[in-house]
Amino acid sequence: MPQPTSRSRDTPLFTVTADTLVAADFGPRARSEPRAKGPYRRLFALPGARAFTAGNLIARLPMGMFSVSAVVMIAGTRGSYALAGAVTATGLAATAVVAPWTARLVDRYGQARVALPATVFAVLGSLALLLCVRHGAPDWTLFASYAATATTPNTGGMSRARWAHLLKGDAEALHTANSFEQAADELCFMLGPVLAAFLCGTFFPEAGTLVGAVLLLTGVLLFTAQRSTEPPAARRSSARAPLRSPGMRPLLVVCLATGAVFGSLEVVTLAFADERGHRAASGAVLALQAAGSCAAGLLYGAVRPAGSARSRLPWCLAAMTALMTLPLLAAGLTGSLVLLAGALLVAGVATAPTMVTTMTLVQRYTPEDRLNEGMTLAVTGLLGGIACGSAAGGWAVEHVSATAGYGVPVAAAATALLVALCALVLFGPSNRSTDSLPTH
Repeated sequence: MPQPTSRSRDTPLFTVTADTLVAADFGPRARSEPRAKGPYRRLFALPGARAFTAGNLIARLPMGMFSVSAVVMIAGTRGSYALAGAVTATGLAATAVVAPWTARLVDRYGQARVALPATVFAVLGSLALLLCVRHGAPDWTLFASYAATATTPNTGGMSRARWAHLLKGDAEALHTANSFEQAADELCFMLGPVLAAFLCGTFFPEAGTLVGAVLLLTGVLLFTAQRSTEPPAARRSSARAPLRSPGMRPLLVVCLATGAVFGSLEVVTLAFADERGHRAASGAVLALQAAGSCAAGLLYGAVRPAGSARSRLPWCLAAMTALMTLPLLAAGLTGSLVLLAGALLVAGVATAPTMVTTMTLVQRYTPEDRLNEGMTLAVTGLLGGIACGSAAGGWAVEHVSATAGYGVPVAAAATALLVALCALVLFGPSNRSTDSLPTH
């Protein structure tokens, strides 16, 4: 066989097989192009992104712990679920009033200067509640203490504001960031109640509140320490208030109705499980709904959705309305808690895309220097909807049945869809290229 005359690796080797001349190249192969990073890897490759996200997740976890911890703590020591529910409802109402003002201060003076003292005040309120319950203080002190926690800053909104600042002009990356934040919300609200119930049941009734307060303060300290990614403060903003921005009002009504879906679903599921003697399994059943939403949120962020957020919102709400009928059918036709759990898992798939699209529109309609305030208004709408949905679901369970109660989230989702269609189609501008909702 012919041999190469040079030992160089760049010299090809020629040989003959039958009647064919073959050239074998033993030269070094060029490196292939590195595989493109996925959307989430690109997102967290930004300087400082991982650091502020870690702190924010620690601070956000207690958001799903405090109400459950308060109910277990108060009901366990005072023997009254009515008192426990009234105290948490008072705190929710106080949050709806105080949270937008706190967010406005955050926009004006910066996240670190406002969020940290506001968190300290809220933690002191939680500790005061703990001490009042433990030492048998009068009932009115419980209401006052829990109302003081209303200064808790909207950590999810502040994180979204940082992404909007870092990803300015990159709509696709911002979509991925919003999807991640929604998945993080679902994860925290899925794990928070489970952790709270475990702590209160395993150690002592006040353990959930105590650990939640520590996590909140620690997370906000870590989050606000990341100053390089903090959006600049706008001391004197000439922009109109987010509530007066075009498109915000109908969007807040959509948030209110969507929150009613979440609130009613939780109460009705708890009652349905209790009715069948499986109260202990109710937390796991609800966690499946949040798990479905969390997985859908991450998947939604990894793809590039077609069309504008304005045109996608009705489709997301229509999907949520359709899927919310599954728990109603599972409960009504079978009465099986196992099949209900599967139906809730599937129904949760539509909630995250709906919330991601809604928050994207909130960011678009809110002036840049009042972004925290705008997103906090959306969260306030959700909280108000949760309270209304809880009340409506509880009324349906008590006066009709737990099975019929699953009609409440279906009605709430249909209401959100109707509002979006009225705002986008019936009263929409003639120029369909504009991506905004009219206020009237």
